[in-house]
Amino acid sequence: MKNTKALILCGGPGTRLRPITYYFQKALIPIGVRQKPLLEYVVRLLKYHGVVDISFLVDYKAEQIVNYFDDGSRFEVKISYTRDVPKFKGTAGSVLNAFKQGKASLDDTLLVYYGDIVTTMNLRKLLDYHTSQAAVATVALAAGFTVRVGLADLHKNGRILGFVEKPKLEKPVSIGIMVLQGEALKDIETLFPKKRGVDLMKDVVPLLLRMGKPVYGYLSDAFWYDVGSTEAYEKLDHNFIEKSLSFLFK
Repeated sequence: MKNTKALILCGGPGTRLRPITYYFQKALIPIGVRQKPLLEYVVRLLKYHGVVDISFLVDYKAEQIVNYFDDGSRFEVKISYTRDVPKFKGTAGSVLNAFKQGKASLDDTLLVYYGDIVTTMNLRKLLDYHTSQAAVATVALAAGFTVRVGLADLHKNGRILGFVEKPKLEKPVSIGIMVLQGEALKDIETLFPKKRGVDLMKDVVPLLLRMGKPVYGYLSDAFWYDVGSTEAYEKLDHNFIEKSLSFLFK
């Protein structure tokens, strides 16, 4: 797709993955039988679906990412780097930085991907859906998400009336991938400096909805997994990753 650029959020300190992230950038933790960095799976998935213009939005331990991926030619993609600056914080701030540093424009279609997510999602179908709806923003969603803790039904006096262990949510959840039209960058900019840190899902999507702009959800049944905590990483089935994503290495 013309003027499609991927912005990969991979600058966070990964506090939920400590102590691993005292030594690794969280997007570089090894996964799968091949023990390749998580971020390599992201890059290969983008390339597989025809998205080859990529900017990594980096900060914490950025040099590790730069040293591994360089300009992206080894993966047959074009990789640039957007360094976070103190003026714009939060996930939306990182995206706005890409605009300010010339890595994204108002004419681009931006595929924003959280760098701690591994998935088999068909990104081309997501982009095509976004275009077909003439959307300003499209959020990738998944149904049947299982809450990792038990939920209690409490009486007002504190007595437990019931307890459900790790229930599945009825409503779909965001899986850390979204598509934005470049025009939304100007809307994002209006949120600064009112807030020090601006979040894409908590702040930008509600803003676009209040403005009456077309925001859509793309419901997918693809496998996805948030590797962003020590508990999640320990439970990751590396054999399943190998089986599900081996097509990226052919």
